[in-house]
Amino acid sequence: MRPIYLASDSEARKKLLNIFGLKFKAVPSRIKEERKACLSYAVLVKKNALEKAREVAQRMKKGIVIGADTIVVQDKKIFGKPKDLRDAKIMLKRLSRKPQWLYTGLAIIDVDKHKTIVDYEKTKVYMDKLTDNEINKYFSHFSPLGKAGSFDIQAKGAFFIRRIEGCFYNVVGLPLRKLFRMLRDLDIKVFNFLLVTLCLGVLVTFITGCSTEYNIVTGKEETFYYSTDKEVQIGKSIAREVEKKYKLADDPLVQKRAEDIGKKIVNVCDRKDIDYNFKVLDDEEVNAVSLPGGFIYVNKGLIDKIDNDDELACILGHEIGHIVARHSIKKLQAIMGYSILRILTASIPQGGQVGNVADIAFTEIMLGYARDDELLADRLASRYAKLAGYNPYSMIEFIEKLQEINRRKPLRPKNYFKTHPYASDRIRIVKQELGEKMDFDDYINIEEKKDE
Repeated sequence: MRPIYLASDSEARKKLLNIFGLKFKAVPSRIKEERKACLSYAVLVKKNALEKAREVAQRMKKGIVIGADTIVVQDKKIFGKPKDLRDAKIMLKRLSRKPQWLYTGLAIIDVDKHKTIVDYEKTKVYMDKLTDNEINKYFSHFSPLGKAGSFDIQAKGAFFIRRIEGCFYNVVGLPLRKLFRMLRDLDIKVFNFLLVTLCLGVLVTFITGCSTEYNIVTGKEETFYYSTDKEVQIGKSIAREVEKKYKLADDPLVQKRAEDIGKKIVNVCDRKDIDYNFKVLDDEEVNAVSLPGGFIYVNKGLIDKIDNDDELACILGHEIGHIVARHSIKKLQAIMGYSILRILTASIPQGGQVGNVADIAFTEIMLGYARDDELLADRLASRYAKLAGYNPYSMIEFIEKLQEINRRKPLRPKNYFKTHPYASDRIRIVKQELGEKMDFDDYINIEEKKDE
């Protein structure tokens, strides 16, 4: 097996290659990156990536060298890595005002065969507008130095990235699909062998662990490539990452309130084959999240906005609804591939890979579910709240309350409604579940776009 060298010291790129099991050695290039577009942005990043790969390849007698370079472009201005913290703050504030493009150039050199291939990937990123205080808080948890554009999508950067168009992993630091296709075009067997090994592992798992089940809440026959025990293991892996990054609220009464109300909702929900865990995070953002296997987190900032237990019951019912319908695990299975989920359920951690994958899995969940998934969770929230003895109309009151808050204030990073459908759609679904008569206003969609 020939050696593989990554001509970069980027932690993000190294993590991505580690996640996919590619054995390599990082050999940072000594080339200084050029930041003036010669012909086009694509030409620029390809040129930089090629020069990095060539410099490292000259030091090697054999093997494969991978070079990469990433820039962020907005209004014809190129943003690379910030020079210092002040530069990072100015950069991120400017980037948050308008969409930007991320260009990554890739160059692969086969030293043995004297073959070279160069290509690039581009992805469009939309952010929420950020205030100085929000940027300062973000930088208190994350060092922007060494990151093109001064942000990271795989951690707290996901909270203010509204959506992306293109390759997710390009924003993380390395477009993996493009990399695979380039290696394949060079007929590099080592990577093909790796993929075959992974695919065989997946095939065995599919044959031995695949099951088709009728999901009572979706009304569909659905195929799952894991057992309930493995789903819980995946949830535990992601939950560990959550609790590494966020502090739990230190008020025991707040924690008990969420747990007591959550248990009442669980008693009437459609899925009782797992244990549910409810925790409140000491975070001011208005948000809640559910993980595979029954792990639910609510931010203190969200609890501070509610008026009564009925509203909290509806919020928890919404998150429980996602778990009952298995939305999070289905999303991870579709987006990330089962071979990656297997790492999360490994009995022995593989060199830190579990944490890396859990981090990306959490980011995928935080970026939101599909519109239909959110509407189903709203329907289940009102149903479960009513069955548990709470006022199901509080779901409508809460939606309207958050809509009014969003009209008056700039949308905060990862706001509870950032990834949800239009408020009118959500209210209509709840009314339908409760047997309410529909009127004309229930069929009108009005989206607030204060930040665009």
